[in-house]
Amino acid sequence: MTANDSSVVPFASAAAASGDPIVTTPVAYDAILLAGFGGPEGQDDVIPFLRNVTRGRGIPDERLEEVAHHYRHFGGVSPINGQNKALKAALEAELAARGIDLPVYWGNRNWTPYLEDVVADASAHGHSTLLAFATSAYSSFSSCRQYREDFARVLEDTGLGDTVTIDKIRPFYDHPGFVEAFERGVREAIEGFLAEGIAAADVQILFSTHSIPTADAERSGARDIDWGHGGAYAAQHEAVAAWVMDRVAAVLPAAAEVHWELVYQSRSGPASQPWLEPDVCDVIGELPARGRKAVAVVPVGFMSDHMEVLWDLDTEAAEAAEEAGLGFVRTPTPGVSPAFVAGIVDLIQERLEGRPLGERKAVTALGGSFDVCRPGCCENVRAGFKPAAAGIAP
Repeated sequence: MTANDSSVVPFASAAAASGDPIVTTPVAYDAILLAGFGGPEGQDDVIPFLRNVTRGRGIPDERLEEVAHHYRHFGGVSPINGQNKALKAALEAELAARGIDLPVYWGNRNWTPYLEDVVADASAHGHSTLLAFATSAYSSFSSCRQYREDFARVLEDTGLGDTVTIDKIRPFYDHPGFVEAFERGVREAIEGFLAEGIAAADVQILFSTHSIPTADAERSGARDIDWGHGGAYAAQHEAVAAWVMDRVAAVLPAAAEVHWELVYQSRSGPASQPWLEPDVCDVIGELPARGRKAVAVVPVGFMSDHMEVLWDLDTEAAEAAEEAGLGFVRTPTPGVSPAFVAGIVDLIQERLEGRPLGERKAVTALGGSFDVCRPGCCENVRAGFKPAAAGIAP
């Protein structure tokens, strides 16, 4: 499999190979791997892209076309690739400003540039100790383990498992650089509604994230931690949302009267399979009966304004609010804001320097954000455990 077959963690740097949850040994990484989801670049790419996303699930093209119309509405182009290009450039600039001489390679799971091509390119340029930043902040199969499985697959398929290692930056859901945009967006949304004469008690904040199968949610995060219903995935989102509302109320006292809850969006599984609920549009439809007059939707589960923000929130959720007669605001994602970009480089420096847990930035006390994933975390119950980098095998 890899040159460090005897290690606890396959495909890992020497510092991470022992399996300690927090790596406190400095590592001389020689490149950063920005790992994205990928998206189509034109109408002809849409169905092939969706086949990649759903590979192995046997979904016919007719079903895929039901999702394809989201992309076709925007000319078949997903904004996500452009956003990752911008993030790559911003990271390169921030690294250079701090005197950190590391190249940034960007590769996708589901569309060009593919991870396997990018990792091979990094190796060809002499870079063999990679630190990966996956463009998803939370713990679950699709947002963490699936990236780790892709890293392992790429190293095996390219034959680079003996010469290249890939470690992964920890889940960063409560890093101050990530949450800053949500805090600011909620405060500005409430201030805007108040300026329109809407009472704080008549405002609803909906923190929205991608729904996932309930079985996956319950298996998210380290298995030896009692996360409660919805596993680490739900607990992490709830913790961030609660922190945001407390923080906003500290500077805008009226916000203490504003109602909020966590909702979900973008489910794609069969109706017979339980997924996390409630759905954002269903909740919006209920708000007039609760006496609400305005709603702010906060895309707390997302880094940037990609398709599931532009379609599911800016289109469908906005339409639901209009039908319900509610004022509507969708708050910003972190994107390439200076705070977020600086936060990513902070996370990179954690691993370069081997910072201990007490010196790492986090706004909640929830914990469970490990450099090396624990055995059995984030299981995919439909496919079982596949080889994965940056974690202890179950």
